[in-house]
Parts: sequence; structure tokens; C-alpha cells
Amino acid sequence: MSALVIGTYTEKLPHVDGHATGILAGGYDGTGVTGLTVPALVRNPSWLTTTEDGRYLYAAAETVEFEGRPGGGVVAYARDPGTGALKLLNTASSGGVEPAHVGLDPSERFVLVANYRSGSVSVFAREADGRLGAMVEHVQHEGSSVHPVRQTGPHAHQILFDPVTGDLLVPDLGLDAVLVYRFGADGSLEERPEARLNCAPGAGPRHLAFHQDGRHLFLLNELDSTLAVLRRDGDRFAQTQVASTLPPDFQGHNQTSAVRVSASGKSVLASNRGHDSIAVFAFDAGPATVTLRLVEPSLGREPRDFVQTPDGAHVLVGNQDSDNLVLFALDEAAPSLKHVWTGEAPTPVCLRFTP
Repeated sequence: MSALVIGTYTEKLPHVDGHATGILAGGYDGTGVTGLTVPALVRNPSWLTTTEDGRYLYAAAETVEFEGRPGGGVVAYARDPGTGALKLLNTASSGGVEPAHVGLDPSERFVLVANYRSGSVSVFAREADGRLGAMVEHVQHEGSSVHPVRQTGPHAHQILFDPVTGDLLVPDLGLDAVLVYRFGADGSLEERPEARLNCAPGAGPRHLAFHQDGRHLFLLNELDSTLAVLRRDGDRFAQTQVASTLPPDFQGHNQTSAVRVSASGKSVLASNRGHDSIAVFAFDAGPATVTLRLVEPSLGREPRDFVQTPDGAHVLVGNQDSDNLVLFALDEAAPSLKHVWTGEAPTPVCLRFTP
């Protein structure tokens, strides 16, 4: 049995009718997800991360007001890997509005938060007992881009560390750029303007995923539904291709959500909200290009997140607006995603397997 934690929305917001009550937890047994419980009540825990050993969990509380203070929150829990029980350690203001992503640095000495609505990044020291310590860094992004609604200001969307250089990469949907920072031993951030990745106007960069080889990086653009392929060039990246995540005949509204590299490194998967599907690309490291080979219905509405199961056999999808989890058998050679199981889960938006 593999342990699974699920982030949710608990409130009705402009973009979602959230009706969960907090963090969900359950187990994957190779055929589906069983034993869903709510180990912690918290507002809009839309992104979760855990330490490598699974003993601590951190949640981004995506709010405009948190515990009587303006902005969003970060919540720290001690976790029992045996039972999945969560014990509240402490909370902190996220330093911005509507945090959409939370992550740990490679040393697990710091907790970082991307504040989406206000377009900033906060860094917290992490105490030895797992509690959130002082905010040691806060960087405010500045600027805008061409979309008249979604890009009137900065919108930091993800925290991701480069496994080779140790730099911090932050896609900013509002700026059409990925900002790159040197990450100091004290948690400080120093922007590297020369390494900044600029996207096409209106692309709306949302999430990144590194290939296992450390040489290739995939950028999912939310607003124009594209996947950009990037190759390492010294201490920065150069774009080699941009590919649509949609079938060529699709004309409706769509925005992408999640991107993952398969465990084999042979495929890149992305989720489409609107078309409500999972796109499967074959990856060729030689020319650093992808080929769209399959676009499979997600069997639900608004597939917000998905993850490959620890055994590598399946892909688990969380459909935000239809309140369901869907398990597909993954065959990369075919390729195919074959439906195996569907179960109920309220407003699932972040899926994470953990020890």
C-alpha cells in the first residue's frame, strides 16, 4: 500500500466551487485508492509537499485572509508515516495573497512559497522539529503581460529547484517568464536576469518538470495550452520546441494544469482543463523534441493534477470539478491510458505519494 495525500479547495472561489473540508489522505493498493480520510481541517490546502521521509507535511492555504491577517497561509504538520495522522505544528502568513505552491529546498532547511495573486516568493527557515521558523526572504515580482484579465500583474505559480545548479526556478504566469534565482545557504534569493526564460506573449507559464537526465526541462503554459521543451546550455536553458497539448481540431476554451515526466523518461504528460484530457508526448532527447501521441479524456471535469503511481503502472488523475479520482493503466509503448478505477473525492487539486 502506498500512502497518498490530496490537496483540496474548501470554499467557493471565482474559479472553483470548493466543498472539501481539508487535507485528504488514503492509500493506493495497485487497483485504486482506498480509505480516504480527512486528517486535517484547513482552508483551501491547494498544494501540499512533504519531506523525503514523509514525517512532515506543509500546506499552502490559498486564501486572501488567513487567521485574521490579510493574505494566505502556510501550515506545518508532523505526520505519522505509519498511520498518516497529521499533528498541527504551527502556521504562518505566506507573505502574499493566494499561495498556489509550497516546496522544500534540497537540504530541507527551508520552506518556500509562491504567492500567486500577489506575485511573490517567500522563504521560511525550517526548525529542527519541523515547525515553520522566521521568514528569511521575500521577493516581489513586478510587471505584466498581454492578457487583459490574467496578466495585469505578476502571478508566481511554482517553486522548483534545478537539480544541477541548485538555482530556484519560478514560473510567473503574469509576466510570461520563468525567473531564475541563486539560492543562498541562508535562504536568500538573488535573481539571475541573464538566465530568465521569456515566453511568447500570452503563453502564461504555469509549471515546470525536469527530465531525469538533468539536461532537459519542460514548461507547461496555461493560457495558450502549449508545452515548451528546453535544453541546458551552460548554466541556463535554451528553448528547442513548443508543442500544443490539444488535438489540432479542438476549438473550445482550454487551460493546462499539470506536467509530469514519466518514470522511464520516455514520455511527458500534461493535463488539459476545458478539453478535460491528459496529453501524452513521446520525448526524444537527441533533438530535444516531443511528439504528441495521445490525448485521452480524463473522465471528469477540470483535471487539476495527476501523478504516476509508485509502481509505475498507473496514472492517477484528480478531476477538480467532478469530485473524482480516476486511475488509468499507462502503456507508453502503445501509447495508451486505459481506465481502471474511479472513486469519489471532493475537489481534488494536488496529488502526492509519500512514504
